[in-house]
Amino acid sequence: MVPVFIDDIIKAVDGTVISKIENSTVDKITTDSREKDGGMFIALKGDNFDGNDFALQYLKNNQSIIVSQNIPPMENKNIIYVENTGCALIKLAGYYRSLFDIPVIGITGSVGKTSTKEMIASILSQHFNTMKTEGNFNNEIGVPLTLFNLQSNHSCAVVEMGMSNLGEMKRLTSAVKPTIAVITNIGSAHIGNLGSRENILKAKLEILEGMNENSLVVLNADDKLLYGLKGKLPFKQVYFGIENKDADIVADDITTSGEKVTFVALDTQFTINAPGRHHILNALAGIAIGKHLGISINKIKNGIMQFKNCGMRQNITKYGDVTIIEDCYNASLDSMKTSIEVLKDISKGRTVAVFGDILEQGDFSFEAHRELGQIVSQNKIDLLLTLGENCKVTTQTASSLGVEAHSFDTHEEVADYMEKHIKAGDTILFKGSRGMKLEKVIHLYMKG
Repeated sequence: MVPVFIDDIIKAVDGTVISKIENSTVDKITTDSREKDGGMFIALKGDNFDGNDFALQYLKNNQSIIVSQNIPPMENKNIIYVENTGCALIKLAGYYRSLFDIPVIGITGSVGKTSTKEMIASILSQHFNTMKTEGNFNNEIGVPLTLFNLQSNHSCAVVEMGMSNLGEMKRLTSAVKPTIAVITNIGSAHIGNLGSRENILKAKLEILEGMNENSLVVLNADDKLLYGLKGKLPFKQVYFGIENKDADIVADDITTSGEKVTFVALDTQFTINAPGRHHILNALAGIAIGKHLGISINKIKNGIMQFKNCGMRQNITKYGDVTIIEDCYNASLDSMKTSIEVLKDISKGRTVAVFGDILEQGDFSFEAHRELGQIVSQNKIDLLLTLGENCKVTTQTASSLGVEAHSFDTHEEVADYMEKHIKAGDTILFKGSRGMKLEKVIHLYMKG
């Protein structure tokens, strides 16, 4: 973080001074009161915690803090009072972002935000010194903290932006101020909160608020809701797609071979060293942005070839003669479909799916899990194992359609069944919502 004067911070957050060190600066922002290497602690308050409770403890070893409870003034300490520390975090991040006159790419969508972010960052890094969101720090805490990672030598930023309700994206956009916005798709993630895909679209479109007429919007033409926006937004639009041949950038001559995908776009062949057709869409979005920012086609090709997924997203490993696809970070019905495609693409033997519940589906949960069982059958998955109450519907549906399927109540039960029934040459997909912690099954199985 570039040092920022305390007076500028006070103005940015609309703060009231309790005590202040004149002409002091802050070069780090944290929301963790355990930090001991300086910086300014913003005392966030949540449903089950209150950072204000740790304010005085933090000030024993540090000198700057923003709080939403009155504490006594202290000599040689920056103590700033605000009504809402969460709002202050976003306001401060927005001020800090405004110090950088660089391209900032904001990425949202129901599925594929993180992999698209990694793909675009890989392409832009061939030409720019690029700052990107680490992991999936895409919420109202993670996005501001990401922005504070901007340094004076950065010439571009790629920021992942998530939401689960209306209004959240609007707050994030006020901080990120994207010059280029990418919407990957409109799926069913968080449909339990928002009620319909149309409402999800409305919430995602909040990313456009505050963008000017010179901004670029990059959209998935294969998504009917997004393609329906063509010509209706006051920004330059670029559409990418595979199925929709009317898109501005279209992928053709697609070949999938094990853990590699090739395709042709703009009369150029590209190679992705990762399995799954869905990565083609990620690459097309990156091509659109790279082209817009003047990056050469050869650099774009290199960036796509160097792309790597992160975290627990389609991480492919070997355990003896068994192939494991670890995709345990999160789940929606759309991402389940994508992961099953990857399972089919790379498998050379029996296909095994280990699924956990898809959460945050609300009244749509039964239908989503029933449809998942149908998809398992349509893709001729050899063995289905499920964990969780909701996925019992998936098991029942798949079983009624001829799939060998079993449901379990604990991680240990799944791992125990696998130990007895998994065979050499099997390829196993692990996929479920974050709250299901399916990686625990992997660890138990590999411990044997």
